[in-house]
Formats: sequence, structure tokens, C-alpha cells
Amino acid sequence: MVKQDKIFAVEDIAAKIKDAKAVALADFRGITVSQATQLRGKIKSSGGQLQVIKNTLFLRALRNNNYKIEREKLDGPTIVLFANDDEVTPIKTLALFAKTTEGLLPWKIGFMDGRILSAEELGKFAGISSRIDLQAKLVGLLFSQPSRLVYALSYNLQKLVIVLNGVKVKKQA
Repeated sequence: MVKQDKIFAVEDIAAKIKDAKAVALADFRGITVSQATQLRGKIKSSGGQLQVIKNTLFLRALRNNNYKIEREKLDGPTIVLFANDDEVTPIKTLALFAKTTEGLLPWKIGFMDGRILSAEELGKFAGISSRIDLQAKLVGLLFSQPSRLVYALSYNLQKLVIVLNGVKVKKQA
């Protein structure tokens, strides 16, 4: 790569890091071309972008965004996931794909909201339900509360009616 091309590449990567809601890095040793193509499609449909980037260029782009990490964290071939629409869904998609490839694609490091995330933290994010699932649970919870209140209030009234009916039957006998 010519020096000018590298400068443009670093600026492009820095812009992607700045625009992304989350960035996650994984080691992609052992992934076949067909698996990588399939993974790119899944990531794209989940609102993210997957790109193989040279470690030195990525480190320079990180410095442009005020992230400081050691060079050792980026050892080996690195695949970068830019989560553009939702922070969690693309990370979860990559983690699910990694499970199907039997241990390939281990997390290296991640970035979100100005924070540097460890591999363990990325794993925890992958375990979080997607935004749509969480919204559905919230709607279900909010919808069920009024019906529970109606049931609780009507149950006491039903009990009162049963007791009064019992008293009426007793007095008639």
C-alpha cells in the first residue's frame, strides 16, 4: 500500500469507529472463505459491518479516536465488527456464529461509548437479549399489570358475593 492510501484507509477506519455504536475485534484464524462470506451476510442483516483490517492501520485509527491499547492485544489476523444500528445484535450474531464454528472467532477486545471492553465483557454483551426482545418483554410486562390489578380487585368482590350468598342460604334454611 502506498503511504497516501494508508492515510486514507486510517481516516476511513477512524470515521467508522467514530460512527459505530460498538466495535468488536475477533481473531479469525481457521475461518474458510465461505464461512466468512456467510458471516458477513448475517452481520449485515443484523445492522453491522464486518471488515478485515491490518492491525497497524487499526491502531492508528484508534489513536485518532483517543483509544489507547497495547499492540499485543491485536496479535494475529483480526476481523473488526462495526455495530452501526444496535450495539448488541451484531455482537450476538458473531457470538452465535462462533459457537457453530466450534471455538473459532475468539474475542480480542471491543469499544463502546468511549470505553475499552475486554473479551469477557464482549461475551456478556453477546448474552444480552436483543433490543426488540427486551421491548417485547417490557410491553408484555406493562400489559399484564392492569389485568392483574383487575383480577385482584374482582377476586375480593367475588369472595364477598360468595360469603353473602352463603349467609343468604343459611338464613333461608
